[in-house]
Amino acid sequence: MRINICGAPCCWGVDDVKNPYIPPWRRVLKEAGEAGYRAIELGPYGYLPVDAGIVTEELTKNGLSIVAGTIFDDLLNEDNYQNVLWQTDEICSLITKLPVLPRYEGQHFPTPYLTVMDWGHDERDYAAGHSEKAPRLSQEEWSVMVRHIRGICEKAAEYGVRPVIHPHAGGYIEFADEIEAVVRDIPYETAGLCLDTGHLYYSGMDPCDWLKKYSDRLDYVHFKDVNDSVYREVLGEHIRFFQGCAKGSMCPIGKGVLDYPKIQKTLENIGYSGYITIEQERDPRNAGTSLRDVRESVSYLKSVGYNI
Repeated sequence: MRINICGAPCCWGVDDVKNPYIPPWRRVLKEAGEAGYRAIELGPYGYLPVDAGIVTEELTKNGLSIVAGTIFDDLLNEDNYQNVLWQTDEICSLITKLPVLPRYEGQHFPTPYLTVMDWGHDERDYAAGHSEKAPRLSQEEWSVMVRHIRGICEKAAEYGVRPVIHPHAGGYIEFADEIEAVVRDIPYETAGLCLDTGHLYYSGMDPCDWLKKYSDRLDYVHFKDVNDSVYREVLGEHIRFFQGCAKGSMCPIGKGVLDYPKIQKTLENIGYSGYITIEQERDPRNAGTSLRDVRESVSYLKSVGYNI
């Protein structure tokens, strides 16, 4: 098993490119390099420029590559479908021109990946973490979203980019029944899974159980940790997912409730090799502590035996 730990702009509070407080992208790449990463995710569409020459120059300066691009948008609305296809085109055209990461023995597919996440529905955002309260799509609506996801995946495949579906708290692919439905309706030859330890826990699932359950479809992994006391407080409020993150529901790895030695053993047992990205969603106004927190997460993982 060979694992390489990467970073993501969300650790600096970059989730919405319209947020006026997000830090400059060059600063994020610089601090990611200082944290010891050799790769980072592209972040939400529009954060980094789509000019491969400019991005390559900054990546090279900081010893980085791009591990994945991101679709983080409304995958249900028919009126938004052409927009997400256009984003897919732009993202895949960019990431396939950037510095390449090595492929390890046992890694299912080479990088860069395209993480595909549904987002942008108030009724689900306020129900994040509450399976019993969250409205579900009708079968007809679900079929529309699946058709859109297949279209995104087919577009990514035109560039040789492997799409991975990422269940995300606050979207329409979050809970156990929805993950199972995605696996049922989208074949592995079309897309793999990117399972996120923190989102699984946030949404009522044991990360180790789900890593094992879908080990044969697991192409990519996200790590995060959850401050359980803040998480429980947030679940008791009528609050959006990222508002909970701004209150501190996510924390540096090793300071939360997730058992990372057990997760490591699980990954060893299923033979996972490849890339894992650390995330810690936050309010970008708190990005001043991002580098400190990222370093703490990396140091903790090394201290408990992760060979990164």
